[in-house]
Amino acid sequence: MSRSSQDDVDRQIARMDSEQLPAGKHELHGPGHFAGLYAAENVAGTEFVFGATFVILGAGIWDVIIGLAVGNLLAVLSYRFLTAPIATRTRLSVYTFLDRVAAGATTKLYNGLNAVVFAIISAAMITVSATALRLILNFPAQEAAYPTSVGFIGLAIVFGAAAVLVTAFGFNALAEFASICGPWLMIMFATGGMVLVPVVAQEALGTTVMAGWSDFVEIGGDTVFTGKTPEGAEGIGLLGVIGYAWAANSFAHAGLIDMSLFRYAKKSWYGYMSATGMFLGHYLAWISAGFMGAAAAAITKTSITVLEPGQVALEALGYAGFAVVIIGGWTTANANLYRAGLAGQGVFPRYSRAKATLIIGGLVVVAAVFPFVYRGYLNLVTYAGITLVPIGGILFAEYWLLPRLGMTRSWARYKGVQNTPALLAWGIPLALAAAVLIAGLVPVYFLFPPAWVLSTVLYVLFARLMGAAEEYPDGVAADKVFAERVEAFHAQQAREAPTDVDTRDRRALTRLLRIIWIIDLAVLVADALIVLFASPDMATYEAHRDRFFIIAAAGTVIYFLAAYWELRRRKAHAKQAVGQPPR
Repeated sequence: MSRSSQDDVDRQIARMDSEQLPAGKHELHGPGHFAGLYAAENVAGTEFVFGATFVILGAGIWDVIIGLAVGNLLAVLSYRFLTAPIATRTRLSVYTFLDRVAAGATTKLYNGLNAVVFAIISAAMITVSATALRLILNFPAQEAAYPTSVGFIGLAIVFGAAAVLVTAFGFNALAEFASICGPWLMIMFATGGMVLVPVVAQEALGTTVMAGWSDFVEIGGDTVFTGKTPEGAEGIGLLGVIGYAWAANSFAHAGLIDMSLFRYAKKSWYGYMSATGMFLGHYLAWISAGFMGAAAAAITKTSITVLEPGQVALEALGYAGFAVVIIGGWTTANANLYRAGLAGQGVFPRYSRAKATLIIGGLVVVAAVFPFVYRGYLNLVTYAGITLVPIGGILFAEYWLLPRLGMTRSWARYKGVQNTPALLAWGIPLALAAAVLIAGLVPVYFLFPPAWVLSTVLYVLFARLMGAAEEYPDGVAADKVFAERVEAFHAQQAREAPTDVDTRDRRALTRLLRIIWIIDLAVLVADALIVLFASPDMATYEAHRDRFFIIAAAGTVIYFLAAYWELRRRKAHAKQAVGQPPR
Protein backbone atom coordinates (compact mmCIF):
# COMPACT_ATOMS: atom_id res chain seq x y z
CA MET A 1 0.00 0.00 0.00
CA SER A 2 1.39 3.44 -0.94
CA ARG A 3 2.18 6.01 1.69
CA SER A 4 -0.35 8.44 0.18
CA SER A 5 -3.13 5.83 0.36
CA GLN A 6 -2.23 5.07 3.96
CA ASP A 7 -2.34 8.78 4.76
CA ASP A 8 -5.78 8.99 3.15
CA VAL A 9 -7.07 6.22 5.43
CA ASP A 10 -5.50 7.92 8.46
CA ARG A 11 -7.22 11.20 7.59
CA GLN A 12 -10.53 9.34 7.16
CA ILE A 13 -10.15 7.77 10.60
CA ALA A 14 -9.26 11.12 12.19
CA ARG A 15 -12.45 12.66 10.78
CA MET A 16 -14.71 9.86 12.02
CA ASP A 17 -16.72 10.10 15.21
CA SER A 18 -15.31 7.83 17.93
CA GLU A 19 -18.68 6.00 18.03
CA GLN A 20 -18.07 4.83 14.45
CA LEU A 21 -14.68 3.28 15.24
CA PRO A 22 -13.98 -0.01 16.98
CA ALA A 23 -13.23 0.39 20.67
CA GLY A 24 -9.52 0.46 21.42
CA LYS A 25 -7.67 -1.77 23.88
CA HIS A 26 -6.98 1.24 26.09
CA GLU A 27 -10.74 1.86 26.41
CA LEU A 28 -11.69 -1.57 27.74
CA HIS A 29 -13.13 -2.27 31.19
CA GLY A 30 -13.13 -5.15 33.65
CA PRO A 31 -16.11 -7.23 34.81
CA GLY A 32 -17.00 -4.95 37.74
CA HIS A 33 -17.80 -2.13 35.35
CA PHE A 34 -20.49 -4.17 33.62
CA ALA A 35 -21.87 -5.61 36.84
CA GLY A 36 -22.44 -2.05 38.04
CA LEU A 37 -23.95 -0.91 34.74
CA TYR A 38 -26.53 -3.67 34.65
CA ALA A 39 -27.43 -3.35 38.31
CA ALA A 40 -28.03 0.40 37.92
CA GLU A 41 -29.91 0.05 34.62
CA ASN A 42 -32.32 -2.69 35.68
CA VAL A 43 -33.36 -1.57 39.15
CA ALA A 44 -35.61 1.39 38.44
CA GLY A 45 -39.08 2.81 38.88
CA THR A 46 -40.56 0.40 36.34
CA GLU A 47 -39.92 -2.54 38.65
CA PHE A 48 -43.05 -1.40 40.53
CA VAL A 49 -44.94 -1.76 37.24
CA PHE A 50 -43.48 -5.19 36.41
CA GLY A 51 -44.15 -6.59 39.88
CA ALA A 52 -47.77 -5.46 39.78
CA THR A 53 -48.17 -6.69 36.20
CA PHE A 54 -47.37 -10.29 37.14
CA VAL A 55 -49.99 -10.04 39.90
CA ILE A 56 -52.51 -8.68 37.39
CA LEU A 57 -51.61 -11.41 34.85
CA GLY A 58 -52.43 -14.03 37.47
CA ALA A 59 -49.01 -15.62 37.93
CA GLY A 60 -48.84 -18.19 40.73
CA ILE A 61 -46.21 -18.01 43.47
CA TRP A 62 -44.20 -20.96 42.09
CA ASP A 63 -44.66 -19.63 38.55
CA VAL A 64 -42.92 -16.48 39.71
CA ILE A 65 -40.22 -18.09 41.85
CA ILE A 66 -39.24 -20.65 39.20
CA GLY A 67 -40.33 -18.85 36.04
CA LEU A 68 -38.48 -15.63 36.75
CA ALA A 69 -35.35 -17.61 37.63
CA VAL A 70 -35.46 -19.56 34.36
CA GLY A 71 -36.45 -16.59 32.18
CA ASN A 72 -33.77 -14.34 33.59
CA LEU A 73 -31.17 -17.10 33.33
CA LEU A 74 -32.05 -17.38 29.62
CA ALA A 75 -31.59 -13.62 29.33
CA VAL A 76 -28.14 -13.81 30.98
CA LEU A 77 -27.12 -16.65 28.65
CA SER A 78 -28.35 -14.61 25.67
CA TYR A 79 -26.12 -11.71 26.73
CA ARG A 80 -23.21 -14.10 27.24
CA PHE A 81 -23.46 -16.14 24.04
CA LEU A 82 -25.20 -13.81 21.55
CA THR A 83 -24.35 -10.21 22.42
CA ALA A 84 -20.95 -10.24 24.11
CA PRO A 85 -19.00 -12.49 21.66
CA ILE A 86 -19.85 -10.41 18.58
CA ALA A 87 -19.29 -7.17 20.51
CA THR A 88 -15.84 -8.18 21.80
CA ARG A 89 -14.72 -9.43 18.38
CA THR A 90 -15.92 -6.50 16.27
CA ARG A 91 -15.56 -3.84 19.00
CA LEU A 92 -18.41 -2.02 17.24
CA SER A 93 -21.77 -0.72 18.38
CA VAL A 94 -24.76 -2.44 16.80
CA TYR A 95 -25.50 0.73 14.82
CA THR A 96 -22.04 0.83 13.24
CA PHE A 97 -21.97 -2.91 12.62
CA LEU A 98 -25.38 -2.79 10.94
CA ASP A 99 -24.28 0.20 8.85
CA ARG A 100 -21.31 -1.81 7.57
CA VAL A 101 -23.49 -4.81 6.83
CA ALA A 102 -26.69 -3.22 5.52
CA ALA A 103 -26.41 0.53 5.09
CA GLY A 104 -29.28 2.47 3.56
CA ALA A 105 -32.95 1.65 4.15
CA THR A 106 -32.31 -1.10 6.71
CA THR A 107 -30.17 1.13 8.91
CA LYS A 108 -32.58 4.04 8.65
CA LEU A 109 -35.56 1.88 9.60
CA TYR A 110 -33.68 0.25 12.45
CA ASN A 111 -32.49 3.54 13.89
CA GLY A 112 -35.99 4.98 13.57
CA LEU A 113 -37.56 2.04 15.40
CA ASN A 114 -34.89 2.24 18.10
CA ALA A 115 -35.69 5.91 18.58
CA VAL A 116 -39.38 5.04 18.99
CA VAL A 117 -38.71 2.18 21.44
CA PHE A 118 -36.40 4.23 23.65
CA ALA A 119 -38.78 7.18 23.47
CA ILE A 120 -41.62 4.97 24.76
CA ILE A 121 -39.44 3.66 27.58
CA SER A 122 -38.50 7.24 28.49
CA ALA A 123 -42.13 8.35 28.45
CA ALA A 124 -43.10 5.47 30.73
CA MET A 125 -40.34 6.42 33.18
CA ILE A 126 -41.44 10.05 33.22
CA THR A 127 -45.05 9.03 33.91
CA VAL A 128 -43.91 6.70 36.71
CA SER A 129 -41.98 9.55 38.34
CA ALA A 130 -44.93 11.88 37.90
CA THR A 131 -47.13 9.50 39.95
CA ALA A 132 -44.96 10.26 42.99
CA LEU A 133 -45.03 14.00 42.38
CA ARG A 134 -48.81 13.76 41.94
CA LEU A 135 -49.13 12.54 45.51
CA ILE A 136 -46.90 15.31 46.82
CA LEU A 137 -48.96 17.95 44.99
CA ASN A 138 -52.28 16.21 45.79
CA PHE A 139 -53.52 15.84 42.22
CA PRO A 140 -56.19 13.18 41.52
CA ALA A 141 -55.12 9.60 40.82
CA GLN A 142 -54.85 8.71 37.14
CA GLU A 143 -56.80 5.47 36.89
CA ALA A 144 -57.83 5.70 33.22
CA ALA A 145 -55.68 5.11 30.14
CA TYR A 146 -55.82 8.83 29.38
CA PRO A 147 -55.14 11.78 31.73
CA THR A 148 -58.11 13.00 33.78
CA SER A 149 -56.43 15.87 35.63
CA VAL A 150 -55.16 19.15 34.18
CA GLY A 151 -52.72 19.34 37.08
CA PHE A 152 -51.26 15.92 36.24
CA ILE A 153 -50.94 16.90 32.58
CA GLY A 154 -49.01 20.01 33.56
CA LEU A 155 -46.88 18.00 35.97
CA ALA A 156 -45.95 15.39 33.36
CA ILE A 157 -45.14 18.10 30.79
CA VAL A 158 -42.91 20.04 33.18
CA PHE A 159 -41.18 16.91 34.46
CA GLY A 160 -40.73 15.55 30.94
CA ALA A 161 -39.41 18.84 29.58
CA ALA A 162 -36.86 19.01 32.39
CA ALA A 163 -35.72 15.44 31.64
CA VAL A 164 -35.36 16.21 27.93
CA LEU A 165 -33.35 19.39 28.52
CA VAL A 166 -31.03 17.68 31.00
CA THR A 167 -30.45 14.82 28.56
CA ALA A 168 -29.81 17.15 25.63
CA PHE A 169 -27.41 19.52 27.36
CA GLY A 170 -26.28 18.10 30.70
CA PHE A 171 -26.29 14.33 30.35
CA ASN A 172 -22.78 13.74 31.68
CA ALA A 173 -23.57 15.22 35.08
CA LEU A 174 -26.77 13.20 35.38
CA ALA A 175 -25.06 10.00 34.25
CA GLU A 176 -22.47 10.60 36.96
CA PHE A 177 -25.22 10.95 39.55
CA ALA A 178 -27.08 7.90 38.21
CA SER A 179 -23.97 5.75 38.64
CA ILE A 180 -24.37 5.82 42.43
CA CYS A 181 -28.11 5.03 42.46
CA GLY A 182 -27.86 1.26 41.91
CA PRO A 183 -26.96 0.08 45.45
CA TRP A 184 -29.49 2.40 47.07
CA LEU A 185 -32.31 1.44 44.70
CA MET A 186 -31.69 -2.28 45.28
CA ILE A 187 -31.78 -1.81 49.06
CA MET A 188 -34.96 0.25 48.77
CA PHE A 189 -36.76 -2.44 46.80
CA ALA A 190 -35.59 -5.20 49.14
CA THR A 191 -36.49 -3.34 52.34
CA GLY A 192 -39.81 -2.10 50.93
CA GLY A 193 -40.87 -5.66 50.30
CA MET A 194 -39.74 -6.77 53.77
CA VAL A 195 -41.63 -3.94 55.47
CA LEU A 196 -44.93 -4.84 53.82
CA VAL A 197 -44.76 -8.63 54.18
CA PRO A 198 -46.32 -8.52 57.69
CA VAL A 199 -49.37 -6.74 56.23
CA VAL A 200 -49.80 -9.51 53.66
CA ALA A 201 -49.18 -12.15 56.35
CA GLN A 202 -51.89 -10.65 58.56
CA GLU A 203 -54.37 -10.89 55.72
CA ALA A 204 -53.42 -14.46 54.75
CA LEU A 205 -52.56 -16.05 58.11
CA GLY A 206 -54.23 -13.80 60.65
CA THR A 207 -50.82 -13.00 62.17
CA THR A 208 -47.92 -10.70 61.29
CA VAL A 209 -45.34 -13.37 62.15
CA MET A 210 -44.07 -15.94 59.64
CA ALA A 211 -42.79 -19.28 60.93
CA GLY A 212 -40.50 -19.82 57.94
CA TRP A 213 -40.22 -20.26 54.19
CA SER A 214 -43.43 -22.28 53.98
CA ASP A 215 -45.39 -19.36 55.43
CA PHE A 216 -43.79 -17.00 52.92
CA VAL A 217 -44.87 -19.24 50.07
CA GLU A 218 -48.36 -19.62 51.56
CA ILE A 219 -49.00 -15.90 51.95
CA GLY A 220 -47.47 -15.21 48.54
CA GLY A 221 -49.74 -17.77 46.92
CA ASP A 222 -52.87 -16.77 48.84
CA THR A 223 -52.71 -12.98 48.56
CA VAL A 224 -50.11 -11.87 45.98
CA PHE A 225 -49.27 -14.32 43.21
CA THR A 226 -52.48 -16.31 43.38
CA GLY A 227 -52.54 -17.93 39.94
CA LYS A 228 -55.71 -15.99 39.13
CA THR A 229 -56.23 -12.58 37.55
CA PRO A 230 -58.12 -9.94 39.59
CA GLU A 231 -61.19 -10.91 37.52
CA GLY A 232 -60.83 -14.57 38.57
CA ALA A 233 -59.53 -15.94 35.26
CA GLU A 234 -56.68 -18.43 34.95
CA GLY A 235 -53.24 -16.83 35.04
CA ILE A 236 -50.41 -16.96 32.51
CA GLY A 237 -48.70 -19.97 34.12
CA LEU A 238 -45.06 -20.98 34.37
CA LEU A 239 -44.24 -20.78 30.67
CA GLY A 240 -45.82 -17.34 30.45
CA VAL A 241 -43.63 -15.99 33.25
CA ILE A 242 -40.52 -17.53 31.65
CA GLY A 243 -41.46 -16.02 28.30
CA TYR A 244 -42.07 -12.53 29.65
CA ALA A 245 -38.87 -12.54 31.73
CA TRP A 246 -36.76 -13.64 28.76
CA ALA A 247 -38.52 -11.27 26.37
CA ALA A 248 -38.35 -8.16 28.60
CA ASN A 249 -34.81 -7.30 27.44
CA SER A 250 -34.82 -9.27 24.19
CA PHE A 251 -34.10 -6.21 22.05
CA ALA A 252 -30.95 -5.64 24.13
CA HIS A 253 -29.57 -9.22 24.07
CA ALA A 254 -31.01 -11.15 21.12
CA GLY A 255 -31.42 -7.86 19.25
CA LEU A 256 -27.74 -7.04 20.00
CA ILE A 257 -28.39 -3.45 21.07
CA ASP A 258 -26.09 -3.96 24.05
CA MET A 259 -23.17 -4.56 21.71
CA SER A 260 -22.73 -0.84 22.36
CA LEU A 261 -21.87 -1.69 25.99
CA PHE A 262 -19.99 -4.96 25.58
CA ARG A 263 -17.66 -3.66 22.87
CA TYR A 264 -15.75 -2.19 25.82
CA ALA A 265 -15.49 -5.56 27.61
CA LYS A 266 -12.08 -7.20 27.80
CA LYS A 267 -13.60 -10.69 27.61
CA SER A 268 -16.85 -12.06 26.22
CA TRP A 269 -17.58 -13.91 29.46
CA TYR A 270 -18.35 -10.50 30.98
CA GLY A 271 -21.77 -11.13 29.48
CA TYR A 272 -22.46 -13.05 32.67
CA MET A 273 -22.26 -9.72 34.53
CA SER A 274 -25.73 -8.95 33.18
CA ALA A 275 -26.90 -11.25 35.99
CA THR A 276 -26.69 -8.32 38.42
CA GLY A 277 -29.47 -6.61 36.51
CA MET A 278 -31.46 -9.71 35.68
CA PHE A 279 -31.46 -11.25 39.16
CA LEU A 280 -31.27 -8.21 41.43
CA GLY A 281 -33.64 -6.17 39.28
CA HIS A 282 -35.74 -8.55 37.21
CA TYR A 283 -36.00 -11.22 39.88
CA LEU A 284 -35.72 -9.93 43.44
CA ALA A 285 -37.10 -6.47 42.68
CA TRP A 286 -40.05 -7.82 40.66
CA ILE A 287 -41.03 -10.26 43.39
CA SER A 288 -40.58 -7.60 46.07
CA ALA A 289 -42.61 -5.12 44.02
CA GLY A 290 -45.40 -7.69 43.69
CA PHE A 291 -45.62 -8.01 47.47
CA MET A 292 -45.48 -4.24 47.84
CA GLY A 293 -48.25 -3.75 45.29
CA ALA A 294 -50.55 -6.36 46.87
CA ALA A 295 -50.00 -4.92 50.35
CA ALA A 296 -50.49 -1.34 49.19
CA ALA A 297 -53.71 -2.35 47.44
CA ALA A 298 -54.97 -3.91 50.69
CA ILE A 299 -54.00 -0.87 52.78
CA THR A 300 -55.47 1.72 50.39
CA LYS A 301 -58.50 -0.43 49.42
CA THR A 302 -57.57 0.17 45.78
CA SER A 303 -57.45 -2.37 42.98
CA ILE A 304 -53.90 -3.27 42.04
CA THR A 305 -54.88 -2.84 38.39
CA VAL A 306 -55.01 0.95 38.85
CA LEU A 307 -52.59 1.38 41.76
CA GLU A 308 -49.80 3.80 40.90
CA PRO A 309 -46.08 3.23 41.61
CA GLY A 310 -46.01 6.37 43.76
CA GLN A 311 -48.76 4.99 46.02
CA VAL A 312 -46.99 1.64 46.35
CA ALA A 313 -43.67 3.30 47.22
CA LEU A 314 -45.32 5.58 49.79
CA GLU A 315 -46.91 2.65 51.64
CA ALA A 316 -43.68 0.61 51.57
CA LEU A 317 -41.03 3.26 52.22
CA GLY A 318 -42.73 6.43 53.39
CA TYR A 319 -41.28 9.64 52.02
CA ALA A 320 -38.14 7.79 50.87
CA GLY A 321 -40.45 5.97 48.46
CA PHE A 322 -41.07 9.22 46.61
CA ALA A 323 -37.33 9.50 46.05
CA VAL A 324 -37.20 5.89 44.76
CA VAL A 325 -39.88 6.52 42.15
CA ILE A 326 -38.67 9.96 41.12
CA ILE A 327 -34.94 9.20 40.99
CA GLY A 328 -35.35 5.70 39.57
CA GLY A 329 -37.71 6.97 36.89
CA TRP A 330 -35.73 10.08 36.00
CA THR A 331 -32.32 8.44 35.70
CA THR A 332 -33.70 5.63 33.53
CA ALA A 333 -35.68 8.11 31.41
CA ASN A 334 -32.57 10.16 30.75
CA ALA A 335 -30.45 7.15 29.81
CA ASN A 336 -33.07 6.03 27.29
CA LEU A 337 -33.62 9.55 25.98
CA TYR A 338 -29.90 9.68 25.29
CA ARG A 339 -30.17 6.41 23.34
CA ALA A 340 -33.21 7.71 21.47
CA GLY A 341 -31.26 10.84 20.52
CA LEU A 342 -28.36 8.76 19.19
CA ALA A 343 -30.74 6.58 17.17
CA GLY A 344 -32.54 9.70 15.89
CA GLN A 345 -29.22 11.17 14.82
CA GLY A 346 -28.63 8.00 12.81
CA VAL A 347 -31.87 8.67 10.91
CA PHE A 348 -31.12 12.39 10.44
CA PRO A 349 -27.32 12.69 10.46
CA ARG A 350 -27.42 16.40 9.68
CA TYR A 351 -28.82 17.02 13.17
CA SER A 352 -26.64 17.03 16.25
CA ARG A 353 -27.33 14.51 18.99
CA ALA A 354 -28.69 17.30 21.20
CA LYS A 355 -31.08 18.56 18.49
CA ALA A 356 -32.29 15.03 17.70
CA THR A 357 -32.90 14.50 21.43
CA LEU A 358 -34.98 17.68 21.62
CA ILE A 359 -37.12 16.66 18.64
CA ILE A 360 -37.76 13.16 19.97
CA GLY A 361 -38.15 14.59 23.47
CA GLY A 362 -41.15 16.60 22.33
CA LEU A 363 -42.92 13.37 21.40
CA VAL A 364 -41.83 11.79 24.69
CA VAL A 365 -43.38 14.63 26.70
CA VAL A 366 -46.71 14.19 24.90
CA ALA A 367 -46.67 10.40 25.43
CA ALA A 368 -45.79 10.81 29.13
CA VAL A 369 -49.15 12.47 29.75
CA PHE A 370 -50.98 9.17 29.07
CA PRO A 371 -50.93 6.62 31.94
CA PHE A 372 -51.53 3.67 29.58
CA VAL A 373 -47.91 4.01 28.40
CA TYR A 374 -46.51 2.81 31.72
CA ARG A 375 -49.40 0.48 32.58
CA GLY A 376 -48.78 -1.49 29.39
CA TYR A 377 -45.01 -1.32 29.76
CA LEU A 378 -44.39 -5.08 29.93
CA ASN A 379 -46.27 -5.71 26.69
CA LEU A 380 -44.66 -2.69 25.04
CA VAL A 381 -41.10 -3.91 25.64
CA THR A 382 -42.15 -7.40 24.55
CA TYR A 383 -43.49 -6.05 21.26
CA ALA A 384 -40.32 -3.99 20.91
CA GLY A 385 -38.33 -7.19 21.20
CA ILE A 386 -40.31 -8.88 18.44
CA THR A 387 -39.78 -5.84 16.23
CA LEU A 388 -36.03 -5.48 16.77
CA VAL A 389 -34.65 -8.99 17.42
CA PRO A 390 -34.73 -10.05 13.74
CA ILE A 391 -31.89 -7.58 13.18
CA GLY A 392 -29.95 -9.46 15.85
CA GLY A 393 -30.53 -12.68 13.91
CA ILE A 394 -29.36 -11.05 10.69
CA LEU A 395 -26.16 -9.74 12.29
CA PHE A 396 -25.56 -13.11 13.97
CA ALA A 397 -25.81 -14.79 10.58
CA GLU A 398 -23.58 -12.18 8.96
CA TYR A 399 -20.82 -12.53 11.54
CA TRP A 400 -20.87 -16.25 12.40
CA LEU A 401 -22.67 -18.18 9.68
CA LEU A 402 -21.65 -16.60 6.36
CA PRO A 403 -17.89 -17.28 6.78
CA ARG A 404 -18.56 -20.84 7.98
CA LEU A 405 -20.72 -21.48 4.91
CA GLY A 406 -18.12 -20.13 2.47
CA MET A 407 -19.69 -16.70 2.05
CA THR A 408 -18.32 -13.18 2.52
CA ARG A 409 -19.10 -10.79 5.35
CA SER A 410 -20.10 -7.24 4.35
CA TRP A 411 -20.75 -8.51 0.83
CA ALA A 412 -23.45 -5.91 0.10
CA ARG A 413 -21.08 -3.02 0.91
CA TYR A 414 -18.34 -4.57 -1.20
CA LYS A 415 -20.76 -5.08 -4.07
CA GLY A 416 -22.18 -1.58 -3.69
CA VAL A 417 -25.83 -2.68 -3.51
CA GLN A 418 -28.74 -2.37 -1.12
CA ASN A 419 -28.79 -5.34 1.26
CA THR A 420 -32.20 -6.59 0.16
CA PRO A 421 -31.79 -9.93 2.01
CA ALA A 422 -31.61 -7.98 5.29
CA LEU A 423 -34.87 -6.18 4.54
CA LEU A 424 -36.60 -9.43 3.56
CA ALA A 425 -35.22 -11.36 6.55
CA TRP A 426 -36.51 -8.59 8.82
CA GLY A 427 -39.87 -7.96 7.16
CA ILE A 428 -41.04 -11.54 6.67
CA PRO A 429 -40.74 -12.62 10.34
CA LEU A 430 -42.48 -9.40 11.42
CA ALA A 431 -45.34 -9.98 9.01
CA LEU A 432 -45.74 -13.59 10.20
CA ALA A 433 -45.57 -12.52 13.85
CA ALA A 434 -48.28 -9.92 13.25
CA ALA A 435 -50.49 -12.52 11.54
CA VAL A 436 -50.00 -14.98 14.39
CA LEU A 437 -50.86 -12.33 16.99
CA ILE A 438 -53.94 -11.15 15.10
CA ALA A 439 -55.14 -14.75 14.78
CA GLY A 440 -54.46 -15.31 18.49
CA LEU A 441 -52.47 -18.46 17.81
CA VAL A 442 -49.49 -17.77 20.11
CA PRO A 443 -49.07 -15.40 23.09
CA VAL A 444 -46.84 -12.41 22.44
CA TYR A 445 -44.17 -13.51 24.91
CA PHE A 446 -43.38 -16.67 22.90
CA LEU A 447 -42.76 -14.94 19.57
CA PHE A 448 -39.31 -13.41 19.75
CA PRO A 449 -37.28 -16.69 19.65
CA PRO A 450 -38.93 -18.01 16.45
CA ALA A 451 -38.70 -14.52 14.90
CA TRP A 452 -34.96 -14.47 15.64
CA VAL A 453 -34.37 -17.98 14.25
CA LEU A 454 -36.43 -17.34 11.12
CA SER A 455 -34.61 -14.08 10.36
CA THR A 456 -31.26 -15.89 10.74
CA VAL A 457 -32.21 -18.68 8.34
CA LEU A 458 -33.83 -16.38 5.78
CA TYR A 459 -30.85 -14.05 5.72
CA VAL A 460 -28.41 -16.88 4.97
CA LEU A 461 -30.61 -18.19 2.15
CA PHE A 462 -31.31 -14.81 0.55
CA ALA A 463 -27.73 -13.60 0.96
CA ARG A 464 -26.38 -16.67 -0.86
CA LEU A 465 -28.75 -16.00 -3.75
CA MET A 466 -27.99 -12.27 -4.01
CA GLY A 467 -24.22 -12.02 -3.82
CA ALA A 468 -22.76 -13.25 -0.53
CA ALA A 469 -21.37 -16.39 -2.21
CA GLU A 470 -19.12 -14.28 -4.45
CA GLU A 471 -15.61 -13.14 -3.55
CA TYR A 472 -14.63 -9.49 -3.11
CA PRO A 473 -10.85 -9.39 -2.68
CA ASP A 474 -10.54 -5.63 -3.14
CA GLY A 475 -13.14 -4.88 -0.45
CA VAL A 476 -11.65 -7.39 1.98
CA ALA A 477 -8.16 -5.93 1.42
CA ALA A 478 -9.43 -2.37 1.97
CA ASP A 479 -11.12 -3.38 5.24
CA LYS A 480 -7.94 -5.11 6.38
CA VAL A 481 -5.94 -1.93 5.79
CA PHE A 482 -8.59 0.12 7.57
CA ALA A 483 -8.46 -2.22 10.59
CA GLU A 484 -4.66 -1.98 10.69
CA ARG A 485 -4.73 1.81 10.60
CA VAL A 486 -7.41 1.92 13.30
CA GLU A 487 -5.20 -0.28 15.46
CA ALA A 488 -2.29 2.10 14.86
CA PHE A 489 -4.54 5.07 15.70
CA HIS A 490 -5.58 3.43 18.98
CA ALA A 491 -1.98 2.53 19.77
CA GLN A 492 -1.08 6.20 19.44
CA GLN A 493 -3.98 7.17 21.70
CA ALA A 494 -2.87 4.58 24.26
CA ARG A 495 0.68 5.96 24.23
CA GLU A 496 -0.66 9.45 24.85
CA ALA A 497 -3.03 8.30 27.60
CA PRO A 498 -1.38 7.87 31.01
CA THR A 499 -2.84 4.40 31.57
CA ASP A 500 0.00 3.32 33.84
CA VAL A 501 -0.85 5.93 36.46
CA ASP A 502 -2.45 4.65 39.68
CA THR A 503 -5.64 6.71 39.96
CA ARG A 504 -7.12 4.96 42.99
CA ASP A 505 -8.06 7.37 45.77
CA ARG A 506 -6.74 6.06 49.08
CA ARG A 507 -7.23 9.27 51.04
CA ALA A 508 -8.77 8.91 54.49
CA LEU A 509 -11.82 11.11 53.88
CA THR A 510 -12.71 9.28 50.66
CA ARG A 511 -12.50 5.94 52.45
CA LEU A 512 -14.54 7.30 55.35
CA LEU A 513 -17.30 8.47 52.99
CA ARG A 514 -17.49 4.99 51.44
CA ILE A 515 -17.72 3.41 54.91
CA ILE A 516 -20.49 5.85 55.85
CA TRP A 517 -22.76 5.02 52.91
CA ILE A 518 -22.14 1.27 53.26
CA ILE A 519 -23.05 1.40 56.96
CA ASP A 520 -26.05 3.58 56.10
CA LEU A 521 -27.43 0.92 53.73
CA ALA A 522 -26.70 -1.81 56.29
CA VAL A 523 -28.71 0.09 58.91
CA LEU A 524 -31.67 0.31 56.52
CA VAL A 525 -31.58 -3.45 55.93
CA ALA A 526 -31.22 -4.19 59.65
CA ASP A 527 -34.21 -2.04 60.58
CA ALA A 528 -36.33 -3.57 57.82
CA LEU A 529 -35.50 -7.01 59.22
CA ILE A 530 -36.70 -5.84 62.63
CA VAL A 531 -40.00 -4.78 61.06
CA LEU A 532 -40.26 -8.14 59.30
CA PHE A 533 -39.30 -10.51 62.12
CA ALA A 534 -39.94 -8.58 65.36
CA SER A 535 -43.53 -7.41 64.89
CA PRO A 536 -45.74 -9.88 66.80
CA ASP A 537 -48.91 -7.83 66.30
CA MET A 538 -50.22 -4.98 64.18
CA ALA A 539 -49.67 -2.32 66.84
CA THR A 540 -46.00 -3.25 67.18
CA TYR A 541 -45.70 -3.54 63.42
CA GLU A 542 -47.06 -0.04 62.85
CA ALA A 543 -44.65 1.43 65.43
CA HIS A 544 -41.69 -0.37 63.82
CA ARG A 545 -42.85 0.62 60.34
CA ASP A 546 -43.16 4.31 61.29
CA ARG A 547 -39.65 4.24 62.74
CA PHE A 548 -38.36 2.60 59.56
CA PHE A 549 -39.94 5.36 57.47
CA ILE A 550 -37.96 7.96 59.43
CA ILE A 551 -34.73 5.97 59.17
CA ALA A 552 -35.29 5.38 55.44
CA ALA A 553 -35.81 9.10 54.79
CA ALA A 554 -32.77 10.14 56.82
CA GLY A 555 -30.73 7.26 55.41
CA THR A 556 -31.53 8.31 51.85
CA VAL A 557 -30.23 11.83 52.48
CA ILE A 558 -27.08 10.51 54.19
CA TYR A 559 -26.47 7.97 51.42
CA PHE A 560 -26.56 10.46 48.57
CA LEU A 561 -24.51 13.08 50.40
CA ALA A 562 -21.78 10.56 51.24
CA ALA A 563 -21.86 8.59 47.96
CA TYR A 564 -21.89 11.62 45.68
CA TRP A 565 -19.18 13.39 47.69
CA GLU A 566 -17.05 10.24 47.48
CA LEU A 567 -17.65 10.01 43.72
CA ARG A 568 -16.62 13.63 43.17
CA ARG A 569 -13.48 13.20 45.26
CA ARG A 570 -12.48 10.03 43.39
CA LYS A 571 -12.99 11.66 39.99
CA ALA A 572 -11.08 14.79 40.97
CA HIS A 573 -8.23 12.66 42.34
CA ALA A 574 -8.10 10.59 39.15
CA LYS A 575 -7.90 13.71 36.99
CA GLN A 576 -5.17 15.14 39.17
CA ALA A 577 -3.23 11.87 39.02
CA VAL A 578 -3.16 11.91 35.21
CA GLY A 579 -2.32 15.60 35.05
CA GLN A 580 -5.71 16.97 34.04
CA PRO A 581 -7.21 20.00 35.79
CA PRO A 582 -10.24 18.96 37.91
CA ARG A 583 -13.60 20.40 36.91
